[in-house]
Amino acid sequence: MVFSKLLEAEVGQTDPEERKKELEELEFQVYRMRENMKEISQKYDVIGIDQTKYSNWVIVFKEDDGNICRVMLDDCQSPFRGSWDFCIQAEYTDHNNIHIADIKGPEDQGYGSVLMKYLKDIAIKQNIRAIKGDIVKRDWDHVDRLEHFYSKHNFRVQLDFENKSGSIEWNQMDR
Repeated sequence: MVFSKLLEAEVGQTDPEERKKELEELEFQVYRMRENMKEISQKYDVIGIDQTKYSNWVIVFKEDDGNICRVMLDDCQSPFRGSWDFCIQAEYTDHNNIHIADIKGPEDQGYGSVLMKYLKDIAIKQNIRAIKGDIVKRDWDHVDRLEHFYSKHNFRVQLDFENKSGSIEWNQMDR
């Protein structure tokens, strides 16, 4: 996204001062990413660098002990101080399934979509058939957002409005 703006600038569609500012912002993002990558890689397995829907660069990393898997993200907006900015916590229920236990972090930043892609990649690489999860009563105040999010990522979503509960399932065979 930033690169497309810079490309437009080369064709003369933006003013030189704006182009200079964008280049400085990009340079700073790359510097912060490099520094955060050093810190994160000392403790975690870095599995990717990605961009959010708002063109923000993020570092994706995981912690996986074979029972519990946490896929985490650092947004590179500030120095990494040992904690993630967004996280999907999951557990291996058996050799064929991952169960999403919780998703934590700010909404509407594109972080969940970035991490869901990486969680699916983990499942595919480990030949895990399905990713499942529950929608519980405490989630009901944002159930529409959850339904949209999971549907967008090709999960089957089943909701029980009477009991304020539900389930989600992504199957590798359905991709």
